[in-house]
Amino acid sequence: MTFTLPEYIEPDFSAGPLASARDAVTAPAPDNGVAPDNFHATTIYPEYFRINGQWVLATQSRMDCVAVVRGGGLDVVEFRNLKKGDAVVLGRTEDGGQGIYVHAAGFAGEQALREAFVFRTGRTRETSYSRDYDTLYDVLRYEKDNGYTVWVLGPAVSFDSDSRGAMVALIEAGYVDAVLAGNALATHDVEGAVFKTALGQDIYTQVSSPGGHYHHLDVLNRVRGAGGLEAYLNSGAVDSGIMRACMRAGVPVVLAGSIRDDGPMPEVIGNVYAAQDAMRAHARRATTMISLATQLHAIATGNMTPAYQVVNGRVRPVFIYTVDISEFAVNKLRDRGSLEVTSIVTNVQDFLVNIKRNLIGA
Repeated sequence: MTFTLPEYIEPDFSAGPLASARDAVTAPAPDNGVAPDNFHATTIYPEYFRINGQWVLATQSRMDCVAVVRGGGLDVVEFRNLKKGDAVVLGRTEDGGQGIYVHAAGFAGEQALREAFVFRTGRTRETSYSRDYDTLYDVLRYEKDNGYTVWVLGPAVSFDSDSRGAMVALIEAGYVDAVLAGNALATHDVEGAVFKTALGQDIYTQVSSPGGHYHHLDVLNRVRGAGGLEAYLNSGAVDSGIMRACMRAGVPVVLAGSIRDDGPMPEVIGNVYAAQDAMRAHARRATTMISLATQLHAIATGNMTPAYQVVNGRVRPVFIYTVDISEFAVNKLRDRGSLEVTSIVTNVQDFLVNIKRNLIGA
């Protein structure tokens, strides 16, 4: 069966109160990085703003930002990126009455809940994920030629030889358009190539190597000595792995730093807001986002990724998946406001091997 995107049902602006709604009101930003009082904060859903008598959809949106009217159109802007004098939309209601309409049910279709009392609506270890996997296979096949799939990877992806190999195969087969991660993913992936270990443990047998706790530090030192990750990968010292596959396939990698980083690799972005900007450059293009075993990166990327995307003038859903062996971790993203997320409770090794076998083969 051919996969088709869920149909987007636009609001009927010719009927009811939306037809007679007034234009959205704006006020100038009083200073750089400061919004005027009563600013409107954006959500993850499609939002329309009435400007000069026309309803305008915010594109490339993200939650917890402000809408700025510019030249008859509008941009969604982080508070820190506001410029003094920007025309910021005001209003705290979302029903159209203030010229602001949040369309949360645009992709609802047959998924709308018909009963008030049902069992197992949350995602737990007791949940069956067969349909989620089958849907994801179809989504990834579709996105390979029609979308932009962003993978958010925790270091556990590189801790097992099969999951590491499966991720490499997905990159080489064209199912990955960008990778967002941290210093640890890159470090332990390269450690796996150089020493066949991750944090000193053999990535197949999981047996600790004598002195293995030095391996990741030796890798960091060698990469820094080479002048950076790309230079080290090009030196011939690395013959496998996720970072090498990304470089060879031209897949961009954003490595965002954290307080506890050791080293780190020179490519790791230490300024948190510069890292956010680099991550958002891909999140704002994402049509599918898959987060594996990385709670903080999942929340960060999820909060920058809206539930919809406008591609070639068509509004389509953004598919967001979060995968972790911890129920707490997968539910955390939903708790932080990214409600349109499919969560799967499993270890990432099994998840990636399943994905690879179904998309590429054994």
